[in-house]
Amino acid sequence: MPMRQRHINIQLLLRSRLMGALRAFFAAADYLEVETPIRIPAPAPEAHIDPEPAGDQFLQTSPELCMKRLLAAGYPRLYQICRCFRRGERGRRHLPEFTLLEWYTARRDYRDMMAQTEALIKHAAHALAYGNTLAYQGKAIDLEKPFQRMTVDEAFQTYADTTAEEALARGRFDEIIGITIEPHLGWERPLFLFDYPAECAALARLKPDRPDRAERFELYIGGIELCNGFSELNDAEEQRHRFKTELETRQKAGRPTTPLPERFLEALDQMPPATGNALGVDRLVMLFADTLAIDDVTAFVPEEL
Repeated sequence: MPMRQRHINIQLLLRSRLMGALRAFFAAADYLEVETPIRIPAPAPEAHIDPEPAGDQFLQTSPELCMKRLLAAGYPRLYQICRCFRRGERGRRHLPEFTLLEWYTARRDYRDMMAQTEALIKHAAHALAYGNTLAYQGKAIDLEKPFQRMTVDEAFQTYADTTAEEALARGRFDEIIGITIEPHLGWERPLFLFDYPAECAALARLKPDRPDRAERFELYIGGIELCNGFSELNDAEEQRHRFKTELETRQKAGRPTTPLPERFLEALDQMPPATGNALGVDRLVMLFADTLAIDDVTAFVPEEL
């Protein structure tokens, strides 16, 4: 048996056990597991994410739009583990087809979602017999103590030579987060990076007491971004404006545009206040498998097909 296949066999067993642990966590919390269509007529427009065309429609970049329509229809606790697609994404931590865990809770906000996410990670570690310490790349990451929390502003003050506003004005915000700040995060304990600039809100609600910041967070463990969560925007008019801004940005950059997701926008005003999170399952397996490469935890990579 080739070396890669022997290695993958071990990681696939780990991956299977993790999937069972994730589902057990949500079953115990009375969440409804759902399946929504992978092929959709209009994804959420995002300036820097390219959806994969599928005939006259698109493969989902996230199940978000359909799951929020279910929230609007009255389902208060939902989760889904599914395949998602983003054109051109390939690297040590990226695949153009990947596995996403996404879940939503009605009448809760992003701080509650941070607590849920922390409980989920700790549950998975215990279910896989890792206990309270995760050994990753020669470091012992403490999972027992409360996870750290750091605002985006604090992260720029600590690790960067500029502010978040200056980075946005120079078009370097994502670059500085990914190259300068991210490698430092989550090595002693997992760390929630939260309160992003409003320009990075996407589908997140803005903070009522500080509208220049969004109620959005990301979780980092061992320098790896695991998830993206927020208090959900449920203002259809504001969401339509944001989508149009994203499409205009794509058009100016010469990138393909997509239709607006009209049925999602029609349902949004009926959606209750809620919080949601999207977690990269492949990256979570990477952490438990103590590997830097997403290829090591995937049965097939694109180059093998």
